Amino acid sequence: MKTKPVFFKHLKRYLFFSGSLFLLFSCNKNAGISQPELGVKSVELINADGFQFKDLNKNGKLDNYEDWRLTTDERVADLLEQMTLEEKAGFMLISTINMGGASGGGFGGNRNVTSDLSEEDNINETNFFTRQPLPVPTLSVSGTTKGILDRNLRHFILRANTKASTIAQWANNVQEVAESSRLGIPVLITSNPRNHITIDNSPGLSLGETGFSKWPGELGLAAMRDFELTREFAETAAKEWCAVGIRKGYMYMADLATEPRWGRTEGTFGEDADLAANMIREVVLGFQGDELGPHSVALTTKHFPGGGPQKDGQDAHFDWGKGQEYPGKMLDYHLKPFKAAIDAGTSAIMPYYAVPMGTEYDEVGFAFNKGVITDLLRGELGFQGIINSDTGPIFMMPWGVESLSVSERYQKALEAGVDLFSGVADPTFLLETIKGGLVSEDRIDESITRLLKEKFELGIFENPYVDVEAADAFVGNAQFQEKANLALRKSIVLLRNEADLLPAKAKTKVYFEKYVVSRGSDDPHVVILPEENNWEVEFVDAPEKADLVVLWLIPGSGGLFGSGGGEIHNELSKNNIDVNYVNHTQAQKPTVVAINFSNPWVISEIDNGNLNTVLATFGTTTDAVLDVISGQFNPTGKMPFSIPASTEAVLNNLPDVPGTQESEGYAVFNFNDGITY
Repeated sequence: MKTKPVFFKHLKRYLFFSGSLFLLFSCNKNAGISQPELGVKSVELINADGFQFKDLNKNGKLDNYEDWRLTTDERVADLLEQMTLEEKAGFMLISTINMGGASGGGFGGNRNVTSDLSEEDNINETNFFTRQPLPVPTLSVSGTTKGILDRNLRHFILRANTKASTIAQWANNVQEVAESSRLGIPVLITSNPRNHITIDNSPGLSLGETGFSKWPGELGLAAMRDFELTREFAETAAKEWCAVGIRKGYMYMADLATEPRWGRTEGTFGEDADLAANMIREVVLGFQGDELGPHSVALTTKHFPGGGPQKDGQDAHFDWGKGQEYPGKMLDYHLKPFKAAIDAGTSAIMPYYAVPMGTEYDEVGFAFNKGVITDLLRGELGFQGIINSDTGPIFMMPWGVESLSVSERYQKALEAGVDLFSGVADPTFLLETIKGGLVSEDRIDESITRLLKEKFELGIFENPYVDVEAADAFVGNAQFQEKANLALRKSIVLLRNEADLLPAKAKTKVYFEKYVVSRGSDDPHVVILPEENNWEVEFVDAPEKADLVVLWLIPGSGGLFGSGGGEIHNELSKNNIDVNYVNHTQAQKPTVVAINFSNPWVISEIDNGNLNTVLATFGTTTDAVLDVISGQFNPTGKMPFSIPASTEAVLNNLPDVPGTQESEGYAVFNFNDGITY
């Protein structure tokens, strides 16, 4: 990559007029302006007024959109006028992009990917969420070069998981293709969260463990009750993302965990609207800054108007779970975190797939719902940014508008207010919708204006390239991880310590087992025997040898996309935990039970008189748990949601109502519970 910085110097010109000498300074409009660093691969640089600019459209002159001295609005207006209808249609799509060596549509944590461009198209005939036939074969992933140069795509979702330098080199390769295009419009690379320890690492949710700094899951961040450290997390993650060329996040979830069976609870900040609002405010300001700039990661807050109140806990990815209901009349409660995101300046908001039931709004999916997007989100709440659909409402989840043609679905979504359509890489159908007169080009220009504005503000027109050699050393560095390690410890909640088992006394013989059903293993009993013992206890390899047993239970439902539409259960025994084993162990030895609450699990099967010491985790590390067990770290975390006391409590819950406002006796542990030593 070549960079050609130029530094402005004031020039004195002496002019003689009518015998008088006037001292004038040239280019007063440029006073105080600094030359930005320009990253180029192939385009020429234009010299003007002592500055340099990129000749992105290769016409040998300085166009307004190439002039970084002008306002964003001026640059957008000029570029919009130069774009063809075909370029605009491609610009309104965002789809998965594969790296070299990736397969399966780019989903999952394929660490064998390379920095080469993937030039393979992926065409689906079935919905990869519901596994039902699609109305027409759909291009979900485009070959990179063809996607950029022929299909005019400029928004991509990176789902591959590999080392930082590989991502950085690949991102540079992608941007080089974009630079060579007719107008030289750069690509905006987006990702789902990459910095959290999570259980359900499903497509569109989280990538799980990566080379980036490792922080608690979102529930764990909320459990910390430390907004300053939350902001520091977001600022740190933004630096790492920028270092590899990822400049936009499909995150975070402003949804509230008010329905304990919902499969996306792990990605929320809990059940309390005020806590979630504070968390969303900090992550938006941390990732974006006070305003978008060259060091920002633009965020897409989701899933408006709150995806938590799902009927029976089912999810709206599936037709059997598309209903979203508000029997507690608490829709406004669910809007609080979105209001905080808007106030903090979130760049985009994503509506969910769900159909509102029993409200004033039409019973159509939120991406098609003008009353929700235009009237509520834009009108009442004043949001002026980008509306980004969730993946696939046109072809895969057209809930409430199934009878409409593909073009009519586009029309209805555009009329509702959607600017960017996720999950499809072929602009043909959108282009047909526009050319067929179902939507005006003026309406399309509204969306293009918002999308271009974001790109200009991020500074990627000037320099979309990153330093490949620096990426590995920077991303996940020790200084970043040191702060993350503090967060991992602060996220742990001590719920009970009735037998005073904690902190464990020095020289205590400890049997520590992580009980988790994982892929590739038939044995859920993972015995923890640290190679380096940094604690004043002795680790043993069997419960019978121990003075104290620590069982760390990692329940799991099999993942959101493993759903088949059957009844959802929160009991431990229905979520891959052998409760008989836990009860037997508790009866034999003093036992600390730590439970990873990726959902509000019902623990009544093991809470039978022996469960006197309980820890709650939300995505953390073994070392962090041991620090709490040993007393090296005094637990300070507070519960981000309530734990239902029974199966009956779950079945009788109101899905839009937080546990703290459910009927008396609902919870065995309440929101905000948590004690210390």
